[in-house]
Amino acid sequence: MKIIQLEVGYLGTNCYIVYDEDTLQAAIIDPGGSPEKILKIIERDNLSVEMIINTHGHADHISGNNEIKGATGAPILIHKDDAVMLTNAHSNLSVYVGNSMESEPADRLLSDGDIIKLGSISFNVMHTPGHTPGGICLIANNAVFCGDTIFYESIGRTDFPGGSYRQLIQSIKEKLMTLNDEFDLYPGHGPATTVGWERRRNPFIQ
Repeated sequence: MKIIQLEVGYLGTNCYIVYDEDTLQAAIIDPGGSPEKILKIIERDNLSVEMIINTHGHADHISGNNEIKGATGAPILIHKDDAVMLTNAHSNLSVYVGNSMESEPADRLLSDGDIIKLGSISFNVMHTPGHTPGGICLIANNAVFCGDTIFYESIGRTDFPGGSYRQLIQSIKEKLMTLNDEFDLYPGHGPATTVGWERRRNPFIQ
């Protein structure tokens, strides 16, 4: 499994291109903008984009969906509780930053415990609501693509519509923190971290 991290869009969102090194089948996680930058890497590495996965429905994580889907034909996957955010500029918050946008609707709705196959890679879907109702983490091997659930020594915001601080802390403590310390966390913004580091150093979950 190969992971390429890109900073995209107006809020510096982490977009991850994850692919099977044998088959070159790829998933694009959170194309939150800069689609031309993403597609350039896809072309450079001769990757076949099999899916676009949104960890949640905020605009800074979905803004590149349409361009990527248009160029590759890849289906869009998102948790069922965030699906409405794709096609509603108010729900995805883009209308409030003067950059109103809507994504194509989801092609596949995800639920907790789903398995997403990508060549030899299997993503386990972990539903971690709190930042949004349908926020998810994607677990593959020892990597966790965690969207805005948790950051390096911090957590996602919960003051947006649909957010819940209590629910987010519960998601982190009762789900993410059940993983071994060695799991790498790849968040939606900022540097990567590990479960062990956050278990010991994250002030929100002590």
